[in-house]
Amino acid sequence: MISFVATPIGNLKDITLRALEALKGADVIFCEDTRHTLKLLTAYDIKKPLYACHKFNEREAAEKMIGLAREGKAICVVSDAGMPVVSDPGREVCRVLREANVPYTVIPGACAFVCALVLSALPADRFTFIGFLPDKAGERKKLLESYRIARETLVFHCAPQDVDRDIQSLFETLGERQACAVREITKIHEESVPFLLSEGLAGEKRGEYVLVVSGAKESENPLNALSPREHVLHYMGEGLDKKEALKRAARDRGVPKNELYKETLDL
Repeated sequence: MISFVATPIGNLKDITLRALEALKGADVIFCEDTRHTLKLLTAYDIKKPLYACHKFNEREAAEKMIGLAREGKAICVVSDAGMPVVSDPGREVCRVLREANVPYTVIPGACAFVCALVLSALPADRFTFIGFLPDKAGERKKLLESYRIARETLVFHCAPQDVDRDIQSLFETLGERQACAVREITKIHEESVPFLLSEGLAGEKRGEYVLVVSGAKESENPLNALSPREHVLHYMGEGLDKKEALKRAARDRGVPKNELYKETLDL
């Protein structure tokens, strides 16, 4: 069996009993950086053969996993921190395994953006995880434009050298928003700093960041100025079926979809 295993995002004690059991029982472990994973394994006195699985060799690593799995080997896949695939290598591996009809499972654990969402104190009932923003300014703007009127909280990963750039892009595209910068999660110097996008984030930037940004207010969505019927028709005109158009319009307006349904019975 192939298991995608979540590993600690900072504090080495944040590893589950199942994860340790899987790592100890594995015949081989595929990891993002063998040196990084070796520190974790050494802390728990685990010695296993390590193979690299990073963004430059995912298909090759997946093919090797398939061969080993068909020999009956127990395989673990880990990234440097957190859950593989989520802003980390592994997506291509999953795709190749699915195409080859090779089963795999997940052993859950620490996740940085979920912790940051809690630490931010911003609404967490609905949120969208976007991950790292593109390096090119045009691509960043295009991506952020698609979330400009989204009502849910937005969550981003951000490298320290990109924090100021990304906050500026967020402000220019989304306008004024409440935000929170979370870093060093589970570590000694963990901090959660609220700020306004217009003000930026003060201080030297160190460590990996999660930026949590409040969603758009109802008044920021021009579609909410339409009647409920016109709102649903707008999305149907974009090619959505009535059911999906109702869901989208209800989300925009912050109301239950059955509240709009009775006004669109004849559509």
